[in-house]
Amino acid sequence: MARFMSWFDKPATDTQITHGSRLWLYALAVVLFAFLVLPTLIVIPMSFSESQYLEFPPRHLSLRWYEAYFHSRSWMQATATSFKAATLTVLVATPLGTVAAYGLYNAELAIARLVSLVLIMPIVIPVILVGTAIFYAYVKLRIVNSLIGVVLAHSILAVPIVIMIVTSALKSFDMNQERVARSLGASRLEAFFMVVMPQIKFAILTAAVLSFLTSFDEVIVSLFVSGGDNSTLTRIMFAALRDQIDPTIAAISTMMVVVTSLLLGLSQIFGRRAKR
Repeated sequence: MARFMSWFDKPATDTQITHGSRLWLYALAVVLFAFLVLPTLIVIPMSFSESQYLEFPPRHLSLRWYEAYFHSRSWMQATATSFKAATLTVLVATPLGTVAAYGLYNAELAIARLVSLVLIMPIVIPVILVGTAIFYAYVKLRIVNSLIGVVLAHSILAVPIVIMIVTSALKSFDMNQERVARSLGASRLEAFFMVVMPQIKFAILTAAVLSFLTSFDEVIVSLFVSGGDNSTLTRIMFAALRDQIDPTIAAISTMMVVVTSLLLGLSQIFGRRAKR
């Protein structure tokens, strides 16, 4: 008890604010965490229910809906499409976003800030408007329901995220190091790969992971541009919820939560090792 009370009197920050003074902030963080996370965690036990309907708590535990998922050709095909689209989105969005962030950060033109605002507009505009605009463009280009169309649409949403993350990393990087490398004979491209990129690689890795998750979890745009043999997993899940309450969705949601958590956790582990 004495140790617990002494913890309240210890400074929580460099400004000597004690943990006791910040107790209200800790309580608020716990409430917000519960509000955001508990609905997701409730899905996990629901996925192990034997009932034909979604129920919480489950009366009988079973792997029935996981078996239904893995034995379903349509679910497997949609899962493969989502992984393909997410991987290709990473390969498209990460280099483009990194190059754009680097170029705009070093640009001395006044229009650079305007171009930067234009590039991050897709995450400011309501996604349904973005999906509608992409759909009408794809109709003209005849790439609706194609894998390349899904990848390009998801890249439009992922590039702004990459730009913001990489730009933030560049702001904490001393650009004089790059100038020194160029003064010693390195080209701008060589200076970027040898000096800049090694020091912002954690930011690039984080941007790549978030690009993958942006594509893998995206629903609204996928409803407009994916379909047929190239339907994404989230699109099939939305259709299943609309047409019938299929408990298989709970099993899929649980696995998506696991995949998302693993990717974010691994990126943080590798990032800490890189900093060391």
